[in-house]
Amino acid sequence: MALFKLSINNRAYSAEVEGDTPLLWVLRDNLGLVGTKYGCGIAQCGACTVHLDGKAVRSCVLPVSAVGKAKVTTIEGLSEKGDHPVQKAWDEVDVSQCGYCQAGQIMTAAAFLKEKPKPTEEEIVGAMSGNLCRCGTYHRIREAVKVAATKTN
Repeated sequence: MALFKLSINNRAYSAEVEGDTPLLWVLRDNLGLVGTKYGCGIAQCGACTVHLDGKAVRSCVLPVSAVGKAKVTTIEGLSEKGDHPVQKAWDEVDVSQCGYCQAGQIMTAAAFLKEKPKPTEEEIVGAMSGNLCRCGTYHRIREAVKVAATKTN
């Protein structure tokens, strides 16, 4: 085992784990940051999405040893009071049904809008297509991303 020093949500953390341990399990099991969800374990559903230096990544397949000095942001660190424009839009549109995928959806949308603040409908569909929602709230997800785009500028 090795000791990994991590910057998560603008705080310093340490975790003594094997280097090939997925970041998801370090976040959840070692650090108690359980907002990031396990969905598939093969980076296909998006439930485990976090930001690594502002880019959306799938934490279920990212070994903790690959994080290095990068800054990790989880859903808990997106905003202190849950008032990030994407979170506000999610509430406004009433996106969530079961809610399981929503942290990953929100993290994907936030990273996407940071890179593409005025997206087209097609760009939104493309950006969000890697995140699965078993409840089928895709129309509300797309609408919330559009609403969030109006709030971020």
